[in-house]
Amino acid sequence: MVTSNNFTLITNQPWFIPFDIINITSLSVATLLAVVFLLIVIYDKACHNIPMMLMANSCLSELLFSISLIGMTIFSLQNDLTQSQSPDPPCIVRSYIGYVMYYARNYFFLLQSFYRYVIVLYPTRLGWQSKRVQILLVSVIWISSFVYALPHVLTNEIVYQVDEQMCEMLMHLSWVTLYNIFIVYVIPLHGIALIYLKLVRYVKEIGAQVNSANILLRAQRELRMVYRIVVLVSILIGLGIPYTAFTFMGFFTAPPRYHFRIALIFVNTGSLFIIIALFKFTDPVYLFLTKHITRIANRASFTN
Repeated sequence: MVTSNNFTLITNQPWFIPFDIINITSLSVATLLAVVFLLIVIYDKACHNIPMMLMANSCLSELLFSISLIGMTIFSLQNDLTQSQSPDPPCIVRSYIGYVMYYARNYFFLLQSFYRYVIVLYPTRLGWQSKRVQILLVSVIWISSFVYALPHVLTNEIVYQVDEQMCEMLMHLSWVTLYNIFIVYVIPLHGIALIYLKLVRYVKEIGAQVNSANILLRAQRELRMVYRIVVLVSILIGLGIPYTAFTFMGFFTAPPRYHFRIALIFVNTGSLFIIIALFKFTDPVYLFLTKHITRIANRASFTN
């Protein structure tokens, strides 16, 4: 690292630029797919229902999360190309938005699981299933997501890291770090797992009863939807292992140099995988897309 009067020159590693390009590419594809997903939900009347409204909010949070990461990575690429340290004013804001959207995404998955749980175990409680209540819960998640990340900024935990060329939360043992882990990971992920296990147990109990075919089919359908959410969360957990490992390492010692760059490529890849899985697991969107792709292919073959 070479210092001058106005800026700092940083020794560039040969893998910096390729990693930046890979991150930008994967995030750009994820962003484009998320926009297509939301446009299908808006356009297709078959998607105008409560489950799709909840799924659309999950996709929207993933879209905004990807956009914030694109901004971080483009800024990192610019500084890597010039080999200089020059944090811009929106640096901390981009990181703050990233934490906000990560919170929103996980809690929208939890809300979808809870909605399926209520449909199966409490079918007569129509109030909890109403659009008004779900819109209220969606609003609570969006508002709480912005409030949740305020301690990260107010306590100056988000700072510019020279080696990483981006703003990030310090990986060390502090109450903000523990608060972040508990709020963003422990509560929503354990909540989804608990709901899934309860639905599995309920389906087994119903299956052992007589004259419960309709109830069993409905419970199995909703269990399948929650299982898909579990798969989505499992993708996040699997690709988030490097980031988690570096976080816990920071409790006892300093993480290795360039730790966030390494963890970020898994996080960015995870965003792309999540959007692809949303297309695959969301039946109305998947059917709409396959139907129109088949129609375009048939027109092309007919023209030829």
